[in-house]
Amino acid sequence: MKLDPLEAKPLITRMKRAHGHLATVIRMLEEGQDCEDVLTQLAAVSKALDRSGFALVATGLKQCIATEGVDGVDTAKLEKLFLSLA
Repeated sequence: MKLDPLEAKPLITRMKRAHGHLATVIRMLEEGQDCEDVLTQLAAVSKALDRSGFALVATGLKQCIATEGVDGVDTAKLEKLFLSLA
């Protein structure tokens, strides 16, 4: 399944934001900043990536149902993808 470019755009934006946060975490480590501050930022990166994954699964599910109908959706495959994010 390929995502519609219009539906992929917000996901890409969200992931780019997480990418920027990760760059900040790396810079903080290189600068020797406080461990607690680095971990706080790293937790934010992790949450942003998790939310991106969940949004991607939700978008894919909506698209599958819209194009294939409920009976045509491979729920086992979607469940496996969803659980891989847990």
